[in-house]
Amino acid sequence: MFRRSRRVALISALAATAVILSACSGAPEPAATATGEPDPDATLHVGLVLEPTNLDIRRTSGAALEQILIDNIYEGLVSRSQDNEIVERLASDYSVSDDGLTYSFTLNDGILFHDGTPLTSADVVASYEAVRADETLQGHAEFASVASITAPDDTTVEIALSAPDQNFLFALTGPAGLVFKTGDTTDLKTAENGTGPFTLTRWNKGSSITFARNDAYWGEPAGVAEVEFQYIPDFTAGVNAAIAGDVDVLTAVDPNLASQLEDTGDFTLTTGRTTDKATLAFNNAKAPLDDVRVREALRSAIDHEALIEAVGAGTPLSGPIPELDPGYEDLSDVISYDPDRAKELLAEAGQEDLELTLTIPSFYGTTVPKVLISDFAEVGVTLDVDSVEFPAWLEDVYTNHDYDLSFVLHVEPRDFGNFANPDYYFGYDNAEVQALYAQAEAAVDPEESAELLAQAARIVSEDHAADWLYNGQTITAVSPIVSGFPEDSINSRIDLAGVTVAAAS
Repeated sequence: MFRRSRRVALISALAATAVILSACSGAPEPAATATGEPDPDATLHVGLVLEPTNLDIRRTSGAALEQILIDNIYEGLVSRSQDNEIVERLASDYSVSDDGLTYSFTLNDGILFHDGTPLTSADVVASYEAVRADETLQGHAEFASVASITAPDDTTVEIALSAPDQNFLFALTGPAGLVFKTGDTTDLKTAENGTGPFTLTRWNKGSSITFARNDAYWGEPAGVAEVEFQYIPDFTAGVNAAIAGDVDVLTAVDPNLASQLEDTGDFTLTTGRTTDKATLAFNNAKAPLDDVRVREALRSAIDHEALIEAVGAGTPLSGPIPELDPGYEDLSDVISYDPDRAKELLAEAGQEDLELTLTIPSFYGTTVPKVLISDFAEVGVTLDVDSVEFPAWLEDVYTNHDYDLSFVLHVEPRDFGNFANPDYYFGYDNAEVQALYAQAEAAVDPEESAELLAQAARIVSEDHAADWLYNGQTITAVSPIVSGFPEDSINSRIDLAGVTVAAAS
């Protein structure tokens, strides 16, 4: 049996410093900024792009909800740090049996729901039993291996699996693992009753959402009195709002507009890592993309460095697993920019005058298609671009698999299983990859699991099942008065408990 012990909180000193989650408090301790002592009565103004359609994170998917609600309003037994490591949250520690079938969690003391009701292990059991039984709840499929959920006492939860599942603990860091009050009648679409360091105070739909510090929080109190999320879907408008002083932090800065913020001298720009995989999907089940020579030719034709420069933010990615996920390996030895090689491969495949269509959701813009059109033209491939609304993409590409090439930013962490699913829209069917992935999921040792994933990922890249144009990065503009704002993975969640705002001088 291995045991994860309680971790010590680390102090964040600069806005660019990664925020490390504390097992004891659920958040890092506030630190003084370079421009003054933290003001506990301050309001932090954060600019975001995507506003939720409702607040029911149990039944509604999407990064817009997870980004602001997980760790701030709602908590699970475990959470994850900015670098995607699993850390304790409501649980002070946990253990996993040697056979990987039994998970035991011990709850922290003094946890209260926002309505003042004490949280016990019975609430955890009820929350997780609901996920297991109700197909409409987020994470239901991730509980497929759960055999039982029990509470030996008020502070202990035991979960038994029918088979080892290396991804189960990570699943508990998402919506499936959040704990709700048993029998709660709160309308979660517009209100909340979580256990986190903040409470919801108001939602001005189409404009902003405001959180207030939860003074009855079981862990260390949040560093600011309020957080106001301002939703600004237009990138230029977001930059203008920051320059005007309307927001202290602007997330998802357009790389092409970043210099406007930098030039003011009023912001520090941080570049954060993500699990976003800018994926050029090949329809592996459809000719001529069912020919590995054609797929390799298309990958060889792309000048990835130039494309990343055109996009403005990103790092090279030559395989399906990004740096922040288990099984990552630098696979740049598999493919390189080589137009001559691309022409040779196309000639071998009898595809010297190839015409293909790229189907892309319209909100991704024209930068990537323009680069691909130019690069493919250099090797004799004509690329037509079909820019469609997202519902049409879901119907034609994702559901009906009616496409040649497509481009989507796959943001989900640990989603390599898509390449082990022949029914996924990639149409990639490799028995060896499927077997390795199944072994990786069933492995009890995380390191063994990661090694198996790395083997499978190399095969996928060598099969040229897709092309990974780049690993996405997020640019965040942070005012000097703000300290401790997370840098990495903020497109999926922003833990704000350890953020502080300096007092006015």
